[in-house]
Amino acid sequence: MDRREFFRRGLGRVAEEAVQHVDKKVVERASRWIRPPFAIAELEFLLACTRCDACIKACPHSIIFPLAAKNGADVMNTPALDLLNQGCRLCEDWPCVTACETKALQLPIIVDADDELGSENAPRLLPQPKLAKITIDTESCLPYQGPECGACASACIIEGALEWQMEKPSINEDKCTGCAMCREVCITEPKSILIIKSAQV
Repeated sequence: MDRREFFRRGLGRVAEEAVQHVDKKVVERASRWIRPPFAIAELEFLLACTRCDACIKACPHSIIFPLAAKNGADVMNTPALDLLNQGCRLCEDWPCVTACETKALQLPIIVDADDELGSENAPRLLPQPKLAKITIDTESCLPYQGPECGACASACIIEGALEWQMEKPSINEDKCTGCAMCREVCITEPKSILIIKSAQV
């Protein structure tokens, strides 16, 4: 290996480590907000998002809002979900995603294994996005204290995500998307439905 190749490889490793470091920091900081459905990885998202507000304007329920400058100049005006106050309806046609021209929000494509990859006739099945992790505060949730409630029973839009045992609700984490529709209708104050956004979600 000559010196030129040695330094080329060395610089390549340094650059890769630098990107990994930045990516880790970006993901850790992003745990403070929740991106719209089907957002790509945070570092790639920040590079792709033009802050055009198209997804914000496309949301028919006004759940998407631009992040404020206090979160950092690099994320200012990028979109996030206001799940503390409203639930995401998981719209069937995903208007926020289809409005994104730069693919910062991008629908995944799952092609049936029986069909040739890339075939125009291959079925396209979209999995539900994982927005956040939802938990129930059993210390304040009314059914856990004795009184009947059930306010959230009909709010869940994902079959099997909200389960009931002895008239007490629980979250099926495998099925729950974190849409927070249950939180929106929760009648306790403060809300008994908690939203956890971790770097892993």
